[in-house]
Amino acid sequence: MTTAPYGSWQSPITSDLVTAGSLRLDSVVLDGTDTYWLESRAAEQGRSVIMRCDQKGQITQLTPPNFNVRSRVHEYGGAAYTVHAGQIFFCHDADQCIYKQFPGQAVQLASPVVSNPKQKQAKLRRYAEPVIDAQRQRLICVYEDHRSIGMEPFNAIVSINLNDPQDLIILASGSDFYATPRLSPDGKNLSWISWNHPNMPWDGNALMVATFQANGSLAPVQFITGGENEAIFQPQWSPAGVLHFVSDRTGWGNLYRYQQGKIEPLLTTRAEFGLPQWVFGQSTYGFASDRQIICTYTQGGIWHLASLDPDSAEITAIEQPYTEISQLQVTAARAFFIGASPTQAAAMVELNLQHLSLRVLQAAPPVSIDPHYFSHPQVLAFPTTDRQIAYAFYYPPTNPDYQAPAAEKPPILVKSHGGPTGTTSSQLNLRVQYWTSRGFGYLDVNYRGSTGFGREYMRQLDGQWGILDVQDCIDGAQYLVQQGRADADRLAISGGSAGGYTTLCALTFHDVFKAGASHYGVSDLTALAEDTHKFESRYLDRLVAPYPRGAKIYQARSPINFPDKLSCPTIFFQGLEDAVVPPNQATKMVDALQKRGVAVAYVPFSGEQHGFRQAANIKTALEGEFYFYSRVFDFQPADALQPIEISNFSSGFRNFEEQHEDISRQ
Repeated sequence: MTTAPYGSWQSPITSDLVTAGSLRLDSVVLDGTDTYWLESRAAEQGRSVIMRCDQKGQITQLTPPNFNVRSRVHEYGGAAYTVHAGQIFFCHDADQCIYKQFPGQAVQLASPVVSNPKQKQAKLRRYAEPVIDAQRQRLICVYEDHRSIGMEPFNAIVSINLNDPQDLIILASGSDFYATPRLSPDGKNLSWISWNHPNMPWDGNALMVATFQANGSLAPVQFITGGENEAIFQPQWSPAGVLHFVSDRTGWGNLYRYQQGKIEPLLTTRAEFGLPQWVFGQSTYGFASDRQIICTYTQGGIWHLASLDPDSAEITAIEQPYTEISQLQVTAARAFFIGASPTQAAAMVELNLQHLSLRVLQAAPPVSIDPHYFSHPQVLAFPTTDRQIAYAFYYPPTNPDYQAPAAEKPPILVKSHGGPTGTTSSQLNLRVQYWTSRGFGYLDVNYRGSTGFGREYMRQLDGQWGILDVQDCIDGAQYLVQQGRADADRLAISGGSAGGYTTLCALTFHDVFKAGASHYGVSDLTALAEDTHKFESRYLDRLVAPYPRGAKIYQARSPINFPDKLSCPTIFFQGLEDAVVPPNQATKMVDALQKRGVAVAYVPFSGEQHGFRQAANIKTALEGEFYFYSRVFDFQPADALQPIEISNFSSGFRNFEEQHEDISRQ
């Protein structure tokens, strides 16, 4: 074993390996005996394609080369396709129209044509969560119309005639947002959820049901449950036609059913069966029968799989190796989900409900890396400055070929996840392992405001965004320093989107971190409130303050207004087509730091939106950030990295050899 300073270790987990393994699995759909899912491929500029596994286990790609399956409703999309009797209906990213396809046959348009070709390319009509209404020969879906210039997009639930794509009828409208339209088994009723500004769907929404009339329209709508402070997730009908759903009315997202005019809890437990609805089509439970629900839930950041008897409330754990489970779909004999663990990348998994045996249908290309190079996450619950508890996964530096000098403590990269109403994951992530196998510790923080720890934990961030999330990241880093597991002079923080805002606040308003990276992060809350898309246009009302009434608070918490307080090196990565956090959020901050003489780097990516999908850009961002820290912390990477231009750079640290000599003398 070689003794070498942290950060300088040679690792087989290269950036090329990270991007080669960037196969994202999503959106599981069942049709007869066939199983479908989406694969998003970084090597194809993030293109998403529909895959099918038939009863014989044969896997086929169904999406033609010129199509990319993706919805842009709410900008984040999700649930971009469905399948009925072998026919596929999907949203195409380029124009956001719906197309229909029988495998092996030509693709045909299935949604209204926009008369102006320029408008068509502008993606002014968008669709998500398509559901086939076979009785009435139509498609039901969530609809978003951007054609009214100067006004917010119009959202509704609509139907589209399967035999006449121009025949679009509005079924439900009047609310700001809609999601999860679901047909009852007999086709007589439709359920959905809706909500209005300023709520986000996890703040509070309404579960609605209506009956179809003879002409296909909906009778007067019935409100079932929900409200300003109750969030409903995944309404779904049982085989017998009983409406089930997840509600967080007790402070935890548990399962309920509605029958004979009454709402009944199926069980009450301190676990989360729901998810924040950032995207459409998420699923955490399904029916094997009226007496058996297969479900997944999270406790302490770890996901579990179980069988639930809805009448007796008896829940039985199903043993399996995964700590991350998503997109659960269930039939009478089988369940399907996307599973992952700290040692296994995401895989498409089939569970035989009779034998409880597992079969992997599809997974990312196998990684031919000795698992001894993988750092395993340690679950941390650490004290905060205000005597609360926050959570994180800590990955220690791990490489079987190297050890650090005895007196040296590792540099730490603190990760602030996006959202901020999101959560971090315990699944194998080669991007994390890229850092740990080179000698960095990696602290992935589930700061207050994160989901999966109960509504109260999430609600602690109300009015405190930019304060408590930042403090939790700082407290997590200092917790490691106090335990002797981190070098206080080599603490870095990194985050994307909302995590980028947390990063910039930590670097601007505090002096704990010595460097940082913002990936498409927010620097100007005022600009975000005034210039963002409809879905998030009132998101900050609860997280910060109602705008413009709270304009002074927005100004006080915007790093862009205090460039004189940010004095440590910072690197920015930004997609130039980002509609969620526009590029000017980054460029304003970069310009301000350049004028002040602070070390700063800016790496823009053309063709990228909110989050990077193209393999070359993922590689550039990963290597660029590592190169940046190598310059700031004065260590010599073992990799041959492409240099990043750093304005105003002058290392404030002694060179690496001098540090190593001092450590060796101790």
